Amino acid sequence: MDIQSYKSMKNAIWLFFYLLIFEGGLRRWILPGLATPLLLVRDPIAIYLMYKAYRASIFPKSIWVSLIILIGFISIFTALYWGHGNFFVALFGARVLIIQIPVLFIIGKVLNKNDVIKFGEAVLWISIPMAILITIQFYSPQTAWVNKGVGNDMNGAGFSGSGEYFRPPGTFSFITGVSSFFSFAGCYVFYFWLNPHLIKKYLLFAATIAFVVSIPTSISRSLFFQAVIIFSFFLWAKSNEPDFLKNVLQIVFGAIIFLFIFSKVTFLNTQIDAFTDRFTTANEQEGGLNGVFIDRFLGGLIGSFVNIDDAHSFFGLGIGMGTNVGAQLLAGKTAFLVSEGEWGRVIGESGIVLGILIILFRIIMTFEITSKAFKAMNNGNQLPWMLLGYGFLQIFQGTWSQPNGLGFYVLIGGLIIGALNTKTNLPQKIAV
Repeated sequence: MDIQSYKSMKNAIWLFFYLLIFEGGLRRWILPGLATPLLLVRDPIAIYLMYKAYRASIFPKSIWVSLIILIGFISIFTALYWGHGNFFVALFGARVLIIQIPVLFIIGKVLNKNDVIKFGEAVLWISIPMAILITIQFYSPQTAWVNKGVGNDMNGAGFSGSGEYFRPPGTFSFITGVSSFFSFAGCYVFYFWLNPHLIKKYLLFAATIAFVVSIPTSISRSLFFQAVIIFSFFLWAKSNEPDFLKNVLQIVFGAIIFLFIFSKVTFLNTQIDAFTDRFTTANEQEGGLNGVFIDRFLGGLIGSFVNIDDAHSFFGLGIGMGTNVGAQLLAGKTAFLVSEGEWGRVIGESGIVLGILIILFRIIMTFEITSKAFKAMNNGNQLPWMLLGYGFLQIFQGTWSQPNGLGFYVLIGGLIIGALNTKTNLPQKIAV
């Protein structure tokens, strides 16, 4: 690859990154009249990256990537002839397989570990004003400008949280973007605590505070559980270092002191109370912690195979039908026309054959990346492992039906692959 192509592709990846984070702000505050077309604002960048990768002879040649692209084209025809019959809905759904998935691997080929660290520094800088923004949104009414919804919707972009307080959307179109962003940021926060020499100390401290503040302020149980998982990955990475037990005791003691001081900050008491109420109430409604885990994780996996409509089991209801855009075009409203769970949506849209192939791709990709990240950690490169703290579930069964979820899936997958490469040349290829 020539240096000019390399630079232009890196710049395109950075643009993809910034549009992922600020696309909701464009749709809500800056260009509300273009809210609908801006849903696809990252697609031209993805197409450009595919074109440049093809010209540079680094387009992914994996049989699995080729199969996923083929499934995307086949799914358009099955949706038109045996499914919902709407060409635009089918095209919107199929673009995930035809455009976005290949870009994940292109990102991994173009970037290396040093590039991925630079993304981490940018994420830490962004996390600080993001935490301030969601705090302002938390305390502001839904009619306030800062909470304005997509396309000048003055009903607000917040989502029901606890009592009179709504889950804030940050710069995103929907509240899931905040959970994804701070989960993503949390990986870097803990990575830089493992390697504090790589970052400015004041930035790391400020980003750590922003990450902790985001958990109660977001009123998001998903972010809380993700933080626990990331911390577990951090401890695992720390276990490879000398004096592990001594270090863990220091970490636990420091965390207790930090959380004690944090709980005494008066202006945060409201966020903490709202989060605690949301956590308790929602868990009781869903049968406690076990119910949440079974319904949201295991239930989604098992239910995707057992809750299939026999009339549409082979070809499915049509790709794109389970997305928000598909629901709007087909039913005139946002709804779960297929399934709320990602795997259930895939099986319901694409049918038992193509759906299982897509799920198999995600399983193989997840464990391929996990294996390589684990080996890299044991060889002294902790970055892929720490990113996997968020990336594992996102790659395994994170949503593709919502633009923010899809964007973070592509970004975190590409960054993990890029982080596996410690050289300055092109990264190694992941097998899937």
